[in-house]
Amino acid sequence: METIAYLAPLFQFDVLWAIALGTLGGLIIGALPGLTATMGVALLIPLTFSMQPVMGLNMLIGIYIGGIYGGCVSSILLRTPGTPASAATVLDGYPMAQKGEAGKALGMATIASTVGGLVAAVVLAAMAPQLAAIALQFGAPEYFALALFGLTIIASLSGDLLKGAISGLLGILIACVGADPISGVLRYTFGISGFASGFAFTPALIGLFALSEVFALMERMAREDATIYPVKGRWPSRQDLRESRGALVRGSLIGTLIGIVPGVGSGTASWISYNETRRASPTPEKFGTGYAPGIAATESANNAVCAAALIPLLALGIPGDVVTAVLMGGLMIQGLAPGPIMFQTNPDIIVGIFGGTFLATIFMFIFGMLLIPVFSRVLAVPRHVLAVAIMVFCFIGSFAINLNPVDLYTMVGFGVLGWAIQKFGFSQAALCIAMILGPMMEANLRRGLLQTHDNVLAFVSSPLTLLFLGLTVLSLGWPLIANARARRRAQREPDTETR
Repeated sequence: METIAYLAPLFQFDVLWAIALGTLGGLIIGALPGLTATMGVALLIPLTFSMQPVMGLNMLIGIYIGGIYGGCVSSILLRTPGTPASAATVLDGYPMAQKGEAGKALGMATIASTVGGLVAAVVLAAMAPQLAAIALQFGAPEYFALALFGLTIIASLSGDLLKGAISGLLGILIACVGADPISGVLRYTFGISGFASGFAFTPALIGLFALSEVFALMERMAREDATIYPVKGRWPSRQDLRESRGALVRGSLIGTLIGIVPGVGSGTASWISYNETRRASPTPEKFGTGYAPGIAATESANNAVCAAALIPLLALGIPGDVVTAVLMGGLMIQGLAPGPIMFQTNPDIIVGIFGGTFLATIFMFIFGMLLIPVFSRVLAVPRHVLAVAIMVFCFIGSFAINLNPVDLYTMVGFGVLGWAIQKFGFSQAALCIAMILGPMMEANLRRGLLQTHDNVLAFVSSPLTLLFLGLTVLSLGWPLIANARARRRAQREPDTETR
């Protein structure tokens, strides 16, 4: 009965309106090339400050879900992924559009996204409370090891281990600005009183992910020249749906499993799902030619990641991907600390998030199918208009939270930093996660040492701590092992060709 009572606020008109508006806004943001779900969530966090927690958080989740789905629109119509998560959708989506089946491709992407999202939402509601119950046994050593594991897996999955590690270390250094978590002594503030509590988190996120995208968008304006294919129809044929059943199941499960692992993300899930579906197909030669199961595999996987990535965030306080790292900022604005304690202190919000994830997925399906005929018009919005509008929102959103001019400097500084990181191939995700997990790691390390009178062995005496430390070593070592195996394979191939 309590669960039903906790779900009741979701069906209030203003809450439903906020979820629907967030999903629609995320869909439009994701559909426009160069604008990402991460940017949309970061940009609109300030709007949720005055909202009730369930309303504001579910609005952000709606932006997340709608943004990941919306990336398929420009992938199919422009051969330009709206978000990195939709890069694999180009392989079969764009060829379908070239054959005059753009509407059918978008319809299949919408159905696949809905199936993947609903499957992952069920797993979220079932698994997160169980994981949180285990996490209640954590002490300072366990939280330190968990935070260390979160940092290393983000760094090791950044494409380049060295650049990912550098980004993570920079994020930890930035997180050290402000008061010491144990003694309260000010560090690295350079005499600026506005930095006494560290860099304001939300303006930093807006700069890192929104303003930096404006700079990147301005760079790309001169190079954009794409043909937009007209959209006709919206429903895939019965044969397409029948052939795509296996791809939908496989993509939903792969996306859910990958989403639970911190730091992997939707892009990786979609590529793995596409490759596994093609490998298991009796007609692999059809993939890449405009084949509906190819779209079903990628879109079900990348949208399943959305709900699944909330599992480590809510249960452990570890963001599942970069968007949930930004969502963590929304929780902080509401005065909430994600983790196992939240399941005891705020069960109404936890249940509200579970229900809101389902509702956002349903709204995504409704808006997606209704807007298929007009998607080509949305993509015609001039890029310079978007750049100016986003920049204005960046400044307004950063200043409105605390009415502090220092926050504007923070936002601009992180915008330049985010643009430079992106331009030179470093990891924005690793930097963001390190800014969140760095203070957690430092505080628990020092608290644990104080509790054990500087006994370092206490950090390797618990089975949970040893598990996380082992996973840390594995996550750092696996990319090195994979690269070595790839080099050996590449060396063997020329030898084989010579023979």
